[in-house]
Amino acid sequence: MRFGVNYTPSNGWFHSWLNPDWQSVDRDLKQIAELGMDHVRIFPVWPYLQPNRTWINRKGIEDVRRMVHIAGEHGLDAYVDVFQGHLSSFDFLPSWLVTWHTGNMFTDPDAVAAECELIRVLGGELSQESAFRGITVGNEVNQLSDRPHPTKMVATADQTGAWLDGTLAAAKSAGGEALYSVNDGVWFLDDHPFTPVQSGTKGDMTTIHAWVFNGTAQGYGATSEECAAYALYLAELAKAFADDPARPVWLQEVGAPENVLDVADTPEFCRRTVLNALDCPNLWGITWWCSHDVAAAMSDFPEFEHALGLFDEHGELKPIGRMFGELAGEYRNHAAPEPRSTAVVVDVDETGNPVSRSACGPGGSVCDLWMRAHCAGQRPTIVTSDVAKDPARLAALGVTTLIRDEHPHPARYYTAVSDSSFEDLDGE
Repeated sequence: MRFGVNYTPSNGWFHSWLNPDWQSVDRDLKQIAELGMDHVRIFPVWPYLQPNRTWINRKGIEDVRRMVHIAGEHGLDAYVDVFQGHLSSFDFLPSWLVTWHTGNMFTDPDAVAAECELIRVLGGELSQESAFRGITVGNEVNQLSDRPHPTKMVATADQTGAWLDGTLAAAKSAGGEALYSVNDGVWFLDDHPFTPVQSGTKGDMTTIHAWVFNGTAQGYGATSEECAAYALYLAELAKAFADDPARPVWLQEVGAPENVLDVADTPEFCRRTVLNALDCPNLWGITWWCSHDVAAAMSDFPEFEHALGLFDEHGELKPIGRMFGELAGEYRNHAAPEPRSTAVVVDVDETGNPVSRSACGPGGSVCDLWMRAHCAGQRPTIVTSDVAKDPARLAALGVTTLIRDEHPHPARYYTAVSDSSFEDLDGE
């Protein structure tokens, strides 16, 4: 079992790529390694690497490699995202895709070709580092394609599928894992152009980002078992859409947001969330968001973004950091749990995707059924209605009991934004 962090530089946040303080980076990564982590996820900023569609900042590429090298010096594996894309309520899109040059990163052929070239150049440089383990194409770029984004780049599921095929192939050329990440709109927004089947079949692993500010904490209660089990629920939901029953699920982002949790409750939330997540048989690893708090001097962040770190902005370990480090030490050699014999059924259409994704969201009928079964100690998993009709596939999964949604209803609690100041501007 792998334990790691999403690395947020303590000095300058991700803007530090403009003028890296390598002593600070070295100190940060040393702290992360000493906490007992085995990997970091690194976020170069897209416009800093590719400010023009046909000009790549080679110094920026070298800087990413240097960070990966430093991570390796401290015994950390490094996974690198390419398109940021979206980070902590800010979008980072190059000027050749916005305003007077408005384009679509998913469908414009010239834009896609440029993106694939950046992935190949970055991957080629990183492949020379022994600590490099893989590329995630982008951080939650799916949210740039749909509501509630105020300037979404519209695409169909076929178009996003083609985009993923092209960018993942470019990422695979680097020789490591080729992945992509999504926010929960994939699972809970009806008609969203990125789909659960894509997440379950494209790339080398399924990645999930489990944030309880999405209505889970607000609806079920911040200290409830449902809230602490949300990451496990999302992992089991993601498993349902994989062709390969053994496909790994990476809990790539999970954190303790203080807009819905009291600060005193965050270490216990961390403990319960991790212990629940470890009961997913397919879990590859847990990567906490994030390493270091955003400095108080940084403006215009939602307030809770300043307090998500395991370390504060001065490098002092916080109680939640101590808890996560202890869990990593105790459960790194965690044995795979037994298969789950009870399954909630999700009705799917001819594409294999949910008939109602909103029923899977917090307070939706599928989520409610799973949460009730979990709280009753039944250890539920999730299967699609196609699998539920196939005795051989059920037997292969070890499922003997099915729970069906007799009274479907959409999510009562789900909110697609993390901060109440960001509303659905187009009313969709």
